[in-house]
Amino acid sequence: MLIKRRRGWELPEQLVTPERAFLDRRSFLAGAGAAGFSLLASRAGHADDMKDPTADLYPAKHNDAFKPERDITPEAVASKYNNYYEFGSAKEISEAAEALKVRPWTIKIGGLVDQPIEIGFDDLVRKMPLEERVVRHRCVEAWAMVVPWTGFPMRELVKLAAPKSDAKFVRMETFMNPEVAHGQQQDWYPWPYVEGLTMAEATNPLAFMVTGAYGKPLTKSFGAPVRVHLPWKYGFKSIKSLVKIDFVAERPESFWETISASEYGFWANVNPEVPHPRWSQAEERILGTGNWYSAAARPTVIYNGYGEWVAELYKGLEGEKLYT
Repeated sequence: MLIKRRRGWELPEQLVTPERAFLDRRSFLAGAGAAGFSLLASRAGHADDMKDPTADLYPAKHNDAFKPERDITPEAVASKYNNYYEFGSAKEISEAAEALKVRPWTIKIGGLVDQPIEIGFDDLVRKMPLEERVVRHRCVEAWAMVVPWTGFPMRELVKLAAPKSDAKFVRMETFMNPEVAHGQQQDWYPWPYVEGLTMAEATNPLAFMVTGAYGKPLTKSFGAPVRVHLPWKYGFKSIKSLVKIDFVAERPESFWETISASEYGFWANVNPEVPHPRWSQAEERILGTGNWYSAAARPTVIYNGYGEWVAELYKGLEGEKLYT
């Protein structure tokens, strides 16, 4: 049987977001006043929005280079269906995540750098060129969504850190506060959450430091105040609520790799031909199109459709287990 797999840009016409609908959305966000912003913030369950000192930065200018060719997932769905094990293993962690205090928030940048930096998030975000990118997100559990993230390229953070030439990897770490995040009381997990990238991956234009979504500051369920998004990799690589970034010479062992390296590898690039040991990756379920069993399914695309941006990163690494 011949199975034809579409390339990332060859998608059914019915999945393309109508231009008029997208432009209407941008006009609404740009023109919304304080009252409208308050209403959106309260609906998102982000009580800190109105006192967020960075709220004036949103919505940011849209980057037209990123065209997912699919409808944006409704915010009410995307913000309430998340893996955030610090707050529990269920998807509906948005209420529990509200317990996290995101002000003040300090990020430490160190390791193999000329000068270690400790910087408040509010100061960091104002140093960076913010933009909005509408991109795909693919979970290793085979569900997918499209989110309008706001943030800045990770390579801008690398530039600020000024790593030394012997830095080969970026090690990232989330907060540790088991009194607030009850999931961190489960000592069989290797807390805090750790993830890592090669320097080439971290400086690729697709690697993104996320500070907002849906035209406003990031909600806590998404990983406020700052998280990573790597659209060509499975979602567990996109670490949330960062507090520490180190530039290191040796490859770091990530959270899920420590738990089960046979199921969750360091690279975790999306590939429909490489199944998870317990399920297929050939298709993905589109959030917002019904419940899990009735949600629309579509074929998974290599590198989640971003191969033209990242495939070159993995030339010469054929001996590595590049896919989960």
